[in-house]
Amino acid sequence: MNKISRLAVAGGVAASSVLLLCGPAVAHVSVQPQGEAAKGGYATVNFKVPNERDNASTVKLEVTVPADHPLSSVMPQPVPGWKAEVTKTKLAKPLSVHGKQITEAVSKITWTAAGGKIGPGEFQQFPVSLGRLPENTDELVFKALQTYDNKEVVRWIEEPQEGAAEPDHPAPVLALSAATGDHHGGGAGDKGAADGKNAAHSADHADGGTETAASTTDTAARVLAVVGILVGAAGVAFGVLAGRRRAA
Repeated sequence: MNKISRLAVAGGVAASSVLLLCGPAVAHVSVQPQGEAAKGGYATVNFKVPNERDNASTVKLEVTVPADHPLSSVMPQPVPGWKAEVTKTKLAKPLSVHGKQITEAVSKITWTAAGGKIGPGEFQQFPVSLGRLPENTDELVFKALQTYDNKEVVRWIEEPQEGAAEPDHPAPVLALSAATGDHHGGGAGDKGAADGKNAAHSADHADGGTETAASTTDTAARVLAVVGILVGAAGVAFGVLAGRRRAA
């Protein structure tokens, strides 16, 4: 009986470990594109903010737009119950976009609760249209500050390093895909294509984050599958040991 008990406990511990390891991966503030985020193009992205506390609600989010790769167009989509404020900074080197000189760019977006909040066990997505995306980097790092109604501030500002373990408070990172023919060109034709792309992305908001939901469902299914295998293995071992005990 002692061997059987130890086996059952080990199976339970292993199953619990799987659940614990999967939990933190979805607990960070993150950024995901709707569709693709191709170099040289325009994209709509979602800043996903989960509430990590069981005794406080998130009431503010501040996202810093990387200064080393300034973007000429940064437009937050209205979110019910939240007020968005865009902060601009003068550029040391103007950007040339569609034949125009851009002398300032958005440096920060701040969402403040205005009747809304992110309560315990909840998350909120904040959509933003970005462009043009740089062509000389593979990713953009958006450092973020998450403020709770108990005045606690969580700083998601640590930049992940290749080959190193994930930091405790990683900054949201947007991976950029390879440039395509649709994202290049000049003049009004290019601007029209970009505007059409943004309009298509705006329509995607009606789906309510289908891609994110699908990803979450897939993760849950994998966790349940692993737990099922562990429990099944424990059951087989239990049967074998019990059979040997009866034979003895």
